[in-house]
Amino acid sequence: MGNAIEVKGLRKSFKDAEVLKGVDFEVKRGEIFALLGSNGAGKTTLVRILTTLLSQDGGAASINGIDVASKPEKVRKEISLTGQFAAVDEILTGRENLIMIAKLRHLKNPRQVADDLLTRFSLNDAADRKASDYSGGMRRRLDIAMSLIGNPQLIFLDEPTTGLDPEARIETWKVVKELSDGGTTVFLTTQYLEEAEQLADRIAILHKGRIIANGTLAELKKLFPAAKTEYVEKQPSLEEIFLAIIGKQEGNNNE
Repeated sequence: MGNAIEVKGLRKSFKDAEVLKGVDFEVKRGEIFALLGSNGAGKTTLVRILTTLLSQDGGAASINGIDVASKPEKVRKEISLTGQFAAVDEILTGRENLIMIAKLRHLKNPRQVADDLLTRFSLNDAADRKASDYSGGMRRRLDIAMSLIGNPQLIFLDEPTTGLDPEARIETWKVVKELSDGGTTVFLTTQYLEEAEQLADRIAILHKGRIIANGTLAELKKLFPAAKTEYVEKQPSLEEIFLAIIGKQEGNNNE
């Protein structure tokens, strides 16, 4: 299968603050990889480096074997980035937003590209309405649809459900799963632990600039103390695992 992302010893500082302190991980092609971390853990900094928006101070990172530092233009052809807030033009209709991006990417028949994506993301009924009239979930679907124009092999979703209501969040989860089922590699950052639990093939926890745990949900559960049997055996949730790992790390730092 091979790796879509390889990161080795990645470091980044801002003035006197070291944000990334030697980060290492890999993401396999076609999987959903979730990066968890509290505010200030370095998630967005890491995404910005991987998407060529920021240069690292040390270490190396590659996308589909292409070095992000030395060949940023080639990397940009392989990826797409969807931020925390939908980057749609609210004055334009959904269809017009898609056509605009298709034209900017110099694709043939941009109207057909737009129609295909409107169908794929169940936006046909709202295609000719202004994006300002869309619900939060519809805007997010349109935003992700726009990011898929040009068929990127890897999509970065930086906290894609921030500010969405539960129904819109579930709607976005469905889209992410469909992307993965279609062969797209998804790199997801989130603070919603349930989101990672529902979506991710593998999960990494970034804490104070370092990856302190990385594996499948089943593998991370093994890091949690054995389930206590009272009346029934209770399996730990990802939230309990996350808090236990963070707490253990803090304890080690204080020793």
